[in-house]
Amino acid sequence: MIYLDAAATSPPRKAVLEAIWPLMTGDFGNPASSHSLGESAARAAEYARTTAAQVLGCRPGELVFTSGGTEANNLAIKGMALARPAGKHLVTSAVEHPSVLESIDYLREHHGFHISVLPVDEDGLVAPADLEAALTPQTTLCSIMYANNEVGTIQPVAELARICAEYDVPFHTDAVQAAGWLPLDVAALGIDSLSISGHKLGAPKGCGLLYVKGRRRLQPQIHGGGQQRGKRSGTENVAGAVAVGTVLKLAEADRASAVETAVVLRDHLIETVQRDVPEAILTGHRSLRLPAHASFCFPGTSGESVLLELDRAGVVCSSGSACAAGSDEPSTVLTAMGFSRDVAQTAVRLTFDSGMREKEMSRAARAVGQAVAAVKRLGLPQQ
Repeated sequence: MIYLDAAATSPPRKAVLEAIWPLMTGDFGNPASSHSLGESAARAAEYARTTAAQVLGCRPGELVFTSGGTEANNLAIKGMALARPAGKHLVTSAVEHPSVLESIDYLREHHGFHISVLPVDEDGLVAPADLEAALTPQTTLCSIMYANNEVGTIQPVAELARICAEYDVPFHTDAVQAAGWLPLDVAALGIDSLSISGHKLGAPKGCGLLYVKGRRRLQPQIHGGGQQRGKRSGTENVAGAVAVGTVLKLAEADRASAVETAVVLRDHLIETVQRDVPEAILTGHRSLRLPAHASFCFPGTSGESVLLELDRAGVVCSSGSACAAGSDEPSTVLTAMGFSRDVAQTAVRLTFDSGMREKEMSRAARAVGQAVAAVKRLGLPQQ
């Protein structure tokens, strides 16, 4: 099997599993307990916090460990907006992850917030001028993702954050897809908040983190024992925190070489698919895209049928966001970029991790063309 669905999830790294195994067996204590087992767990949690903070260039106290990217986005948007509700105006883009858009919609429906949704161009990019035009003295928060999960386009986050800073508007970015591939130094980016999911990097599912700049207030969304400085109550998932801290450290250490290799493989994949399938449409920006991300629309086919053919050939990939799997509706990301509903439903996303090898990529690239040809030849369901 050739796995090309890393944007949905990645296999856990061996070093991460080795780091957390003792915390799930011998050192399983509650970090809030005042005995040796609890103190051992508390030290492990502090190690995780310090390690992650070093990668992000922030203070350990500015981090909140969560159950993943969805919770981190919910906590960031609801927590920051409700802690600073004056004006009740939120700004986001049309291509955000559902956990961002639905959190914002919740604030609109239940707390009376007004929403400005920024358009994107045909490459999925937000124009900084559009952001500046949308900001007002009433703007409470802006949330724009670092890199898109469906088409891989990288937003000019540092520039967008700088504009928000000029208006004293907190800026949050969903960095779930960016982590491991793009710089995460929060000071250099100039951001106020950032979300990460561990399982996209090689940690087990169910762990993530949220960075919130110290001077920005955060209203907790889970109440109880006041763990994590009152920002997220509940017995801490020490193994999950250590997994996130460990995988961030590993990914950052390997990032430069991983990016260099991935870009070569990605570009080979894109060139092969476009050669073998001349009608293929590359979605997302050609160069301002994630190093290990290629996505296409194949007009005249069905994306799902192409996926089935690829699966038969031993290539595992997806048609877009895993969170929208099973939906009959076209991708809102692609329609926001100007694609018709019919074309949007022919989308196929090919994403990989740092373990991908040239020989495997060459096989996968050829398989894409063969799968598209098979769908057309066999007359499988088309859009």
